[in-house]
Amino acid sequence: MLTQEENDFISQVGPGTPMGSLMREYWVPAMLSSELPGPDSDPVRVMLLGEQLVGFRDTSGKVGLIANLCTHRGASLFFGRNEENGIRCVYHGWKFDIEGNCVDMPNEPPESNFKNRIKATAYPCQESGGIVWTYMGTRQVPPPMPEYEGFRLPDGEWDVGAALRNCNWLQGLEGDLDTGHLYFLHMGAAKLEDATPGTPHYYQIKTRAPRYVAVDTEYGAMYGAYRPADEGFEYWRIAQFLFPFTAHIPRDRGVSHRIWVPMDDHHTMFYILDKPETDSQRIKGKRLIQPNVPLEPTNGTGWFDRFNLVQRAENDYLIDRDRQRSGSSYTGITGVFSEDHAVTETMGPVLVRALEHVGTSDVMVIRIRSRLIEAARALAEKDISPPGVDDPWVYRTRSASCVLPTGVDWLQATEEYRRAEY
Repeated sequence: MLTQEENDFISQVGPGTPMGSLMREYWVPAMLSSELPGPDSDPVRVMLLGEQLVGFRDTSGKVGLIANLCTHRGASLFFGRNEENGIRCVYHGWKFDIEGNCVDMPNEPPESNFKNRIKATAYPCQESGGIVWTYMGTRQVPPPMPEYEGFRLPDGEWDVGAALRNCNWLQGLEGDLDTGHLYFLHMGAAKLEDATPGTPHYYQIKTRAPRYVAVDTEYGAMYGAYRPADEGFEYWRIAQFLFPFTAHIPRDRGVSHRIWVPMDDHHTMFYILDKPETDSQRIKGKRLIQPNVPLEPTNGTGWFDRFNLVQRAENDYLIDRDRQRSGSSYTGITGVFSEDHAVTETMGPVLVRALEHVGTSDVMVIRIRSRLIEAARALAEKDISPPGVDDPWVYRTRSASCVLPTGVDWLQATEEYRRAEY
């Protein structure tokens, strides 16, 4: 559990907060590149770390991310004209480029140099892996981009997607790095007699309460959950937390980056960048956020209208109580992602962690919180750069799912499994 003060410290991300300052030291996802499909396309409202911003792609194809309110009289630049390498406020015609420079001020006399003294808040952007990344920190020269393996996948071999979650970012991240819920929330209806002996599925049903071990890493933290396999062996699921809000969930030599980006304290945009293991995980080249559910996220233009799921709190996530009662579904909610969606959103906008009773199975959750609080305090009090900011290569790592001999050094034995290939 956390005290209320600690909970506020770790969950609040707005300008001037310790955790918000920590996150602004990193490159963070702001949009999918596909949301700005071409030069001078429609602007997009972007709520990011508690700031209202407008994303746009200029005539040259470069992406800008600028404060929503015009520096003149506060009109919204979302309604601006995206034209001739800049976004022009429709109130009085002031025009800004992607760096926030005021490049035209048509309501001022021709001899005026006032526009040279005006600069809007704007953040530098880069595109990689189908995502627009931005740096919102204080450095004059931004740090290097993290070396995610997904950035190096050949074209056509990776998928990218996004989904809104109406709760604090930490609830989503902690859910991803909690392997113990897998065979309850998602597989609670699975029966041992239906599983094939000698498979990971069989081991997990047979032993639903694994043992855990967790370690700090140079990029964040890592845990291993292990349980008996065949005689003399154990089945291990290894996952990773990468600063500031990325999860690598257990996979067998797969590439998957799951990124939980705070829009504000009560809303999160989830991004996934991965290499699907089978063609069935693709829908027309796009990542299927909810396996086996033919429901696409819906998009609007409001601050919290991007990538809303059809299954949501307002319709009780389309829960089917008959399926739940019959045992054909443990939750009655269709789709792994929607099940996660339901349990983390219904904790409330920000979980009151003083009410928790964490156990030994929550070792990774506890370690993540500790790492985040320590790093934010070190930055705020001693100006120590957070883990990974200046060393992008530490992000070239993978999770793992494998069988190991009982008693083996799991870190050494899985070193090859966890090495990025691309």
